[in-house]
This record gives sequence, C-alpha cells and structure tokens, in this order.
Amino acid sequence: MKIAKVVPFFKGGDKHNFSNYRPVSLLPRFSKIIEKVFVSRLDKFIEENNILNNEQYGFRTKHSTAMAIMELIGKLSTAIDNKNYFISIFVDLKKALDVIDHSRLLQKLHEYGIRGVAHQWVRSYLKNRNQFVQLNNTKSELREINYVVPQRSVLGPKLFILFINDLVSVSKLLSTVLFADDTTLFYSGSDINEVTRVINDELIKVNNWFDRNRLSLNLTKTNVTLFNDRDNKDVAIKINGMDIQMVKETKFLGVMFDEAITWKSHIGYIRGKIAKAIAILHKVKFLLNSSGLLTLYNSLTVPYLTYCVEIWGSTCKTHTQPLFILQKRALRIINNNHYRDPSNPIFIKYKLLKFYDLVNMKILQIMYKAKTNTLLTNIQKMFEKRVSNYFLKGIEVFKKPKFRTRMKEMTISVNGMRIWNNLSKDIKESKSLNIFFKNVSNQVYYRTTIS
Repeated sequence: MKIAKVVPFFKGGDKHNFSNYRPVSLLPRFSKIIEKVFVSRLDKFIEENNILNNEQYGFRTKHSTAMAIMELIGKLSTAIDNKNYFISIFVDLKKALDVIDHSRLLQKLHEYGIRGVAHQWVRSYLKNRNQFVQLNNTKSELREINYVVPQRSVLGPKLFILFINDLVSVSKLLSTVLFADDTTLFYSGSDINEVTRVINDELIKVNNWFDRNRLSLNLTKTNVTLFNDRDNKDVAIKINGMDIQMVKETKFLGVMFDEAITWKSHIGYIRGKIAKAIAILHKVKFLLNSSGLLTLYNSLTVPYLTYCVEIWGSTCKTHTQPLFILQKRALRIINNNHYRDPSNPIFIKYKLLKFYDLVNMKILQIMYKAKTNTLLTNIQKMFEKRVSNYFLKGIEVFKKPKFRTRMKEMTISVNGMRIWNNLSKDIKESKSLNIFFKNVSNQVYYRTTIS
C-alpha cells in the first residue's frame, strides 16, 4: 500500500522539457479506503478544535474556490471604494507537495494536537514509502520517498493544508487567501509608497517562513498586480532581492483578474472555450440526437458559464452579452433551428436557464445562505442585517451597503442585496435551500414562458 506508480502527464509547451510534465501518482485502491476512514476522523477533529485558519479554502467541506475569490474581491472592492491602493502578490510555489519535509510536518501535527496513536499512524503512513516511474512499458527502479506528501492520495491534501496553515500568521499586516498551495497576499492603503514599503518589509518575513519550511517560490510564475492604478504608479516589489513581475492581468483559481476588475479578460477566455464547444456541437449534430447534443452542451459549455459566475457575472452587459449570444447559438444547434430563430421556445422546451438567470440564481443561493447564517465566517461578514428589538417590518432584512464605485456596486454584497429584495416574501421564507432553489427556478421559468 506504500508503493506509488508515477506516470508523467504532459501539461503543454516543449515536450522535451521535464518541467512541462506533471507527475501523477497511481496508488492502490485499498489504501485510499483506509485513508478515507482516517480523514473523516481527522476532519472532525480539525473542525471541533478550529485548527485551520479561516483564510484556507482548499480541501475543506463547504469551502470552494468561489468563496476564496469572493473574499479577495470583497476586500479589494472595499479598498478601491475607499480610494485606497490595493496590491496583491499571487504566489506560486515550486512543486509544493513534492518537497514537504516529513519531520517538519509531524512536528506541526503534534503542535496541533494530533498526538498518540493518531500521530504514530501518520508517521507510519509517511515512513518507508516508495515510488517508481513508468513511461510506456519502461519502469524505473523503486526509490524511497522522504520529502513528499503522496499525490492523488486522500490524506495527502489534508496533510498539506495543515503544513501550510501557519503561513497566515507570519505577517500581522498582510492579508492572505489560500486555496491549498494557491496563495495570494495583499495589502492596501492611501499612500502608494507606504503600501510598497510595508509589502516589501513583510515579504522578508514570508520568505523566511518559506526557507524554514523548505518551500521554494517560483519567481517566474509569481506576480504582482496593482489594482485600479489610477495614476500609473511605478512600484517595485521584491522577494529575496529579486523583482517580482508586475502584470496587468493574472489567473487565480481559474479566474482571470485584470487591474480594473472589469472581468473582460476572463469573459474573453470563456468565449474562446465556448466557441470551441459550439464547433464540436456543429460537427456532431448529424451524428447525435438532441438528447446527446444536450449532454454535450451540459458537459462542454455549462461549466464555463457557471464557474464563479456569481462573482463576475454581474459586470457590464456589454461584456457579458456575447456569452448569452453564444449560449443561444449552442441551443439552436441542439434543437436544429435556424440561427435567426427565436431562442425563448428552446429554453422553455429544455427547461434551461438563460445566462443572466444563471447569474442571479447563483447569487441568490449565496444570499439565502447569508440570510440563514450558514456562510463561512469571512463571507458572512460581508452581509449585514437590520436587527430590531421590535416586531417590525424589515427585521432580518439586509442593510443597504454604501458604495461609491461601479466596482463595488457589482460585488455580490451590493448587487446580491438588490436581487434579493426583488423576491417575493414567500420565496425569501423558504424552509430550505432546495425549496428556495425550486421556488426561484419556477419563478424564472414562469417569467420566461410569458415573455
């Protein structure tokens, strides 16, 4: 159960460059069953003792990439709304899971309270592990693993987030959002020179933490963005004496960020993906019936339309309208319609939500969780309620947040409240999220039918 077969998976670029291959470890299935039993108990222990920082969103129940990005955008939009500069460092680590020191990991687990038999079990799990590499029919000899958290294992990701958990506490000034090894550090202030100085000083502490934990920064992929650079300021952020590349747009957790947070870059990326999916639908429309084409649509198109759409989907309609046009084009192919035929009957026929209804639906799910206080702590803070000691109309209605900029207006804490207030009282008081989702869907479907 401690032997892993490593298969190189090509990521892209030069096929003769080893760094362009991701090592995929194939582990025995029985070992994963045992790991699941241990992880279920470990998760319970972590949650009961509140071990993980709220800023860590990776590999945790009820946490997601959308929540991580939501926290970042919330703080970013507030800073810009207050006329502050906001600098974010998007950190990339070199093969983070491949260089974890077992002795250091075990020491941290002991400090977190994972001791006794549980600690011995993890020590045994990590000790005397071996792996070999297989390329086609050629196998390498077995080699012992001393500095790695087993990849593609059930327990490995949990051990990693425990290992990197104390990164949040390194700096008392920089804020952090983590999703496993995807890390962003950020700071804001009214004086750009002061912001730059603070970040450079605090990054010395962060770099020392990386050195102590034997983690290495990938400086070629680590970058910095100065958001809402209204004065075209020239800032220099350094780590270990080396300048970090300043970029106007970057990708974080699968979402493209641009310096003005217009989401144009991300929408352009999605348009390219959906256009390719439509080309596939067009090629196979004579081979598959409408049911098969609909399955392809749900597999190739919908994931791009819905991924984190509650965050970027409320931007200007001039940016998002091309996505709606592509969505209608895909459905006309599925239903074998002419490209000028009305799309509304197709949405009704297949009971599908239009793009803008998808956006509102995802936002309203967040708002319902905010109403029932079931969001994560850092996200729940974005939604403030009116509270009264009297039984008056408006109790537990969200407070109307103040905003100055269009960027803040588009955030879920502002736009979500507006959409929520347009719902009927019966829908708002749904007994569960499933019932709420069903009631909102019925309302949207009815509106589509009569329009």
